[in-house]
Amino acid sequence: MEEATVINAEGLVAGRLASVIAKRLLRGERIVVVNVEKAIITGKPKRVLNWYMKRVSEWRTYYNPEKRGPKVPRRPDKVFKRMVRGMLPHKKPRGREALRRLKVYMGVPEEYKNAKMESPPEAVLQDPRVPRMSLGELYKLLRGGGA
Repeated sequence: MEEATVINAEGLVAGRLASVIAKRLLRGERIVVVNVEKAIITGKPKRVLNWYMKRVSEWRTYYNPEKRGPKVPRRPDKVFKRMVRGMLPHKKPRGREALRRLKVYMGVPEEYKNAKMESPPEAVLQDPRVPRMSLGELYKLLRGGGA
């Protein structure tokens, strides 16, 4: 089995990173993403939170609100994996196989502590003045019930 490429998501734009990873997965690479809670979502934090809360609340149904279940991921690692899945042909076997080659972790697991990590230059934040928040901050706000 080939060696996995380890990508450190700290300070990288989540959407750009997801598109780079999706392309590499379709080429057959195995990829491990670490520190995903430190990946960035651009936009004003309040607007990002409201947009995400709208997605979460759309699953509530009037006829049986107890049966709704957690259909939209909230944890940073699950949110990022869903971002990558959205950029893959996930209903086709090729896309499903590609998604199986992806591992996403919050923090750095023991087996990848000494691994050589890379950060794709395409995913680096270009303008430091852009308002932003990390996936970890979004998770804390979602867990705490909003801003």
